This record gives sequence, structure tokens and C-alpha cells, in this order.
Amino acid sequence: MNPVIGLDVSKGESEVQAFLDKGKPYGKSFSIKHDLNGLGGLLEFLESVKDKTGIHPSVILESTGHYHAPVVQFLEQRNYLLIIVNPLISHRAKSSSLRKVKTDAIDAYRLCELYYKEDLEPYKRRGIQLLNLRNLTRQHENITGIYVQTKLQFQAVLDQIFPEYRGVFGDLHSVVSLLVLKEFPASEDILAVSEDMLADKIKEFCKSRSKRWAEEKARDLKQAAARNPFKKTLYQSQLLSLSMYIDMLLQYKEHLSRLESEIDALAKEVEEYKIIQSIPGIGEKIAATIISEIGEIDRFNHPKKLVAFAGVDPEVFESGKFKATLVRITKRGSSRLRHALYMAVRSGIRDCRKQKTTDEIIPRNKRLRAFYDKKREEGKLYKVAVIACVNKLLHWIYAILKNRTTFQDIA
Repeated sequence: MNPVIGLDVSKGESEVQAFLDKGKPYGKSFSIKHDLNGLGGLLEFLESVKDKTGIHPSVILESTGHYHAPVVQFLEQRNYLLIIVNPLISHRAKSSSLRKVKTDAIDAYRLCELYYKEDLEPYKRRGIQLLNLRNLTRQHENITGIYVQTKLQFQAVLDQIFPEYRGVFGDLHSVVSLLVLKEFPASEDILAVSEDMLADKIKEFCKSRSKRWAEEKARDLKQAAARNPFKKTLYQSQLLSLSMYIDMLLQYKEHLSRLESEIDALAKEVEEYKIIQSIPGIGEKIAATIISEIGEIDRFNHPKKLVAFAGVDPEVFESGKFKATLVRITKRGSSRLRHALYMAVRSGIRDCRKQKTTDEIIPRNKRLRAFYDKKREEGKLYKVAVIACVNKLLHWIYAILKNRTTFQDIA
């Protein structure tokens, strides 16, 4: 016998269906809550199936973001074999029937049938370190997205109050720039105080810079206020919005700084972090994202599986005598990994000099640039050549992580 338990997981609960063997469903499906009582009932049911068959049943479920996390953790601690199926595979199995029926009970039943039809790999638990690193890098990405949107909204309000403020400080969104603008949000506020007072305030907000620098910025600020077309702010609502956006930007900068420190400290404890950074073009942030998204390299027994996981494998379409000439990548894997690899390739093939003195290109990654140039000479478009480089880069990453060796570039 080969028993299996199918779980159709949803938010806060799961539908449970058991099979004793292929084509032999065991009882009717039932629902459990994702609390200690519900999971305890599931454990009792698993033990009853084991008593009836004499074999420890496997548990198959669909990957559902974070909804399946309590079930997985509960069963992992009790050493049950878990099979977590990609939703694309389970959807195909659920759609194989001629009858169009969609219920949780049917879905759990279909998962059990899928267990006997497909050669599915058991779930491999990922290390706590890499999971923590993945959570931190994803949180950093999410907050960065919100931070960028807030900057755009802040700039839109600033353009309606004090557009000439742009250019006073090298970085409009630096801490000193935001604090000065919060203190003096409109041109009339700046014109109402002396240049010395402005310089003192700027020096107070930026203690690392010299008094002379602060005086120069105060002079620039006075000149910007004099040029400003809005001599008087009519709408107090805009001043309130500007103040709120400044507070939000300062908070996001603080959160991002803290996350970056945590990511850096955690990544340095992972051996793969330094190995990945040996590839020219891959810096600290990209390296942390790549290793956290890939996880343990032992999860993949072939580089093509890693390529598929990143979603950069070609979407081949052939039928009879027809063969598609326009081939795209599948994009069915980790979008975060795919984006990090894309940025790594662009950085690797780019000229590494700050100032270009000759027409010669001196790339950061010579091997990658040579491969890119070869693809371009074959007539490949820019993006096609870059994706080919991503594919090549993944093969290199697989090799160096498997062999625990550093990358060797062209001398």
C-alpha cells in the first residue's frame, strides 16, 4: 500500500482527503482549522491511516503563499513526508476532468490522484538562516517600492510650494535636505530669517559637514527662495501634506537602513554569500537576494532546474509541422531572483570606469561581456542577449555553489 493525505489549503483551514492506495479513497473529506485543536485532529487522522495500512502516509498539498506555513511547520516537527506542489502542476490535474467542478473537497481529491500520477519530489526544508535572509530581502524590496512612490508624491507637492528648492542640496531626499525643508517649508519662511540663522540650522542638522559648507547652502537657499514663483503659500493643506511626506520619507530611510544592516550581518554568516560575490558585477544587495531566493543549492540536481526555477527557460511551442519562431522565457519562477540576475548581468557587462577615456570597453565581468558580444554578433537583440547571459550566469552560479569554489574571470 502507498497511502497519501491530500490537503487543499486555504486561509485558516484545510480540506482533508485520504487515499489508502491508488484508486482507493479512504472515507469522506473533512475540514480542519489551522489551530492546535484542528491540527491535533489532523494528526490523529494521520495516525489512524498509519494503523490501517502499516505505513506512514505522505502528505501532499499545494503551495499557497504563507497560508500553508502552520500546517507545514506542524507536520515537519513530527517527521511527516511532505510534498508541496507548484500551483501550475496542481491546476493542470484539477482541470483534467471533463466536468467543470470546483470545490475544496474535489481539489483535495485531485491532489491525491496527482500523487499517484506524477513523479513528485519531496519537500526539502530550507535552513532558518536563508529563510530569515529571504524574508529580510523581500521586506527591503517592499519598503523600497513604497519609498519610491512616496518620493514621487513628495516631489509633486514640493513643485506646488517651493519648486526652486530642487538643486540646493545634492540629494533632494537626504536627511539634511528633508529636515531643512520641514523647518522652512515655504519661501516666505526662508526670507523671514537671516542667512546666519539658516546656516546655524543647516549645521545643526548636518554636524559632519563644515561651517563653510553650511553657509554656502544657506546662501543658495536664500537665492532659491528669492527666485521661487510662489511667494506666499495659499493652501495650508499642501504644507500639511509636505510635512507628512517628509516624516514618512525619514521613517522609510530609517527602516531601510536597519534592514540593510540586518541583511549584511546575516548574509556574512552564510558561506554562499562570499562565493556569489566572487562573480564580478554582483554586489552585496544582489548577492543576498540571489542566495536567499535560491536557498540550498542541493535542492537542484541539475543547472537546468535552477534555470527553470528562475523562469528564464525558453517557452518552446511546437505542434505537428508548426514551430514557433518567437520564443519567450516562461517567467514561471521567482520574479525576485530573475530581477536580481538581470541587474547582475547589466552590471557585469557594463564599463567599469567612472570616466571613459577611450572607446575601448573594460567590463566588470570579462567572461560575461565576451559571451554577450558573441550573442550580439549573432544578430540577437539586446534583451535576448541579456537573457542568454542570465542563463549562462545561472549555470556559473550552480557550478561554484556546488563545488564551493570562487569564480575565475578572464585575466
